[in-house]
Amino acid sequence: MKFKKHVFICTNQKDAPKKSCGTEHGLALVEAFKQELTARGLQKEIRAQRAGCLDACAFGPALVVYPEGTYYGNVQIADVPELVEKHLVGNEVVERLELKF
Repeated sequence: MKFKKHVFICTNQKDAPKKSCGTEHGLALVEAFKQELTARGLQKEIRAQRAGCLDACAFGPALVVYPEGTYYGNVQIADVPELVEKHLVGNEVVERLELKF
């Protein structure tokens, strides 16, 4: 199955001085994205799944949207509907959450 967009959400767990996306609600974000996509009937076009480290620990919880390769940081559960509506449906980057490396 080919998806139009793919959302990889960091759920990495680690013992380190740095923040860990998994500990900062990474798994809850995966579930929130899946629920939002399903509620909108988009689960066959857009896939949200957990990922390992995205090397954006300082900005976690982090995620990346492909095929664009747009990174988002400090994503909260409350941001999920906006990310789905604006970026995943409307192809518009949510600039307040975008990470620019």
